[in-house]
Amino acid sequence: MNHILICDDEADIVSALNIYLSAEGFETYTAANGREALEIIGKHDIELVLMDIMMPEMDGIAATVKLRQDRNIPVILLTAKSEDTDKILGLNIGADDYITKPFNPVELIARVKAQLRRYNHLGGRVKSENRLYCGGIELFDREKKVTLDGEAVSLTPTEYDILKLLLKNPGKVFSSGEIYEEVWGDSAYGGEATVAVHIRHLREKLELNPAEPRYLKVVWGQGYKMERGEKE
Repeated sequence: MNHILICDDEADIVSALNIYLSAEGFETYTAANGREALEIIGKHDIELVLMDIMMPEMDGIAATVKLRQDRNIPVILLTAKSEDTDKILGLNIGADDYITKPFNPVELIARVKAQLRRYNHLGGRVKSENRLYCGGIELFDREKKVTLDGEAVSLTPTEYDILKLLLKNPGKVFSSGEIYEEVWGDSAYGGEATVAVHIRHLREKLELNPAEPRYLKVVWGQGYKMERGEKE
């Protein structure tokens, strides 16, 4: 049974999410602000967080920043339509996805399950060869470990899956929509900006000069690719 933390200061939303998630067999915990959420995460084996952005005491952005200091569990932001800037900020500091209120329960459950699949590395992709590489980047799938020139690199589950997709297909150009559909397992409508943020975040972690990347290349008007490496 997966353990999910719902963090929102609106009681009606928390109640609705509890009903939807419990019906799918998930065990839920609840928090009314970011500070409470971090306390619960420290005490329980939480595998995914649904995090509201606007909350008292500690908002969802600050809580995600704090969480990412030592945890890579998936974070899905719960946002209002007017919070576009906060959505991008949230993705930049380590959130994996976002869903806009009022949300469709079917879409919400689908996104939760997709994130949990990536976090637990279930499904066909786990059966691929253990070691993937490109130049100084190496991904060891059994250990869920990524290194750059021999040094460990900490990635979120979403960053890991994007990198794995590109490493498995060196030289192949993927559009933003194709990456979104492969990694999120959902329609790419509206997801292109989300992909761009995660690619930028990957570059910041894996490229010596993100403005002139050696590995994660953009093909203008077409998408992204992993440059073929020579390291064996």
